[in-house]
Amino acid sequence: MARWLVKSDPETYAYADLERDGTTEWDGVHNAQALIHLRTMRPGDGLLFYHSGEERAVVALAEVTSDPHPDPKDTRRSWSMAIRPVRPLRGPVPLSELRADRKLEGWVLFRMSRLSVMPVTDAQWGAVLAHEPKGAAAPPTAAPKGRARASGSRPRGASARRTR
Repeated sequence: MARWLVKSDPETYAYADLERDGTTEWDGVHNAQALIHLRTMRPGDGLLFYHSGEERAVVALAEVTSDPHPDPKDTRRSWSMAIRPVRPLRGPVPLSELRADRKLEGWVLFRMSRLSVMPVTDAQWGAVLAHEPKGAAAPPTAAPKGRARASGSRPRGASARRTR
């Protein structure tokens, strides 16, 4: 099983949306390096779900549930795959905290901050989860207020208007 970090702007599609939906097609990826990583993913691979934008934190764990495939709706020849939620972390693990961890020195997350899909080694996975707040179970998540999705529209892993 491989491990990955996927980023989404919570204003567009937050982890709470994934929990509500139960699964989503992770699409809208256009960055060449991110697409190389996405096409390598396989069902069962683990995901660190990262909120970009203002939050900048790992917030949850998710899992790949389908093989990657060309996105037939994307004229830019993007690929997608399905993912499902596993669990929210007991609290967000902020980027600033991760940067301070010497075990994570040189991680691509710090060097290529705009890359939306990236590999995570077992050591990096363990180091990130070691920062998860101790204590009670993960809090329930809720979709941010003020966003409405058109009836019948499919959720997106991130905005198609922005290159990942």
